[in-house]
Amino acid sequence: MSRDFGKEIDSINMQLGEIKDLLAEIIKHPRKDESTKPSKCVEDFMWNDGTDERLVKLHKELCEKTNEKNDSGYITYLGVFSSGDRQSNWILEKNANMLLRLIESNAAAKVLACIGNNDRLNMLLAILRAPRTAAQLVEECGYNTTGQVYHHLKPLLASDLVKEDDGQRGSYVIQPHRVSGIIMLLAGISDMLDTKYSHGDWEGSSD
Repeated sequence: MSRDFGKEIDSINMQLGEIKDLLAEIIKHPRKDESTKPSKCVEDFMWNDGTDERLVKLHKELCEKTNEKNDSGYITYLGVFSSGDRQSNWILEKNANMLLRLIESNAAAKVLACIGNNDRLNMLLAILRAPRTAAQLVEECGYNTTGQVYHHLKPLLASDLVKEDDGQRGSYVIQPHRVSGIIMLLAGISDMLDTKYSHGDWEGSSD
């Protein structure tokens, strides 16, 4: 018996259309993932005798808020970063579900793809330490031409991570409101590299 490939293709297209409609509905009306909600936030997790009491108090407040709102959790982070005559300060709180949605919306992948390049990371490091001109970046980051610098600067400028210094034309600085994100991203990477709890083979896991 011969197969009707045209009919089969029409059927597949119909199923794909149904899947597309279903995904659109999920995006439009996202359901809260009940599996991510803890029955009770554990207040003493990972604390030890050397932990600052002010942080312990803050953690208990986050646990109480999580339990009160029956939510997945919250993260509060604060910090200071100084470089030369520039200083960034931040105290921020984020909802855990909102952070997870950054993966679902592909936003996390876009950000990591933009900066997940050793050349751009070295460039960000140089500019974090002090404003840099293209010529300085050529010398400090090991490039041969300013064209190579501008090639990597372009996505950093487009993503609002870097801007031209208002006070010095031709010199580039990190956007002040992006400093906390860069530092906290590095803090997260530091946690992933911590061998206190596990030993990850990051070289072996790369494609």
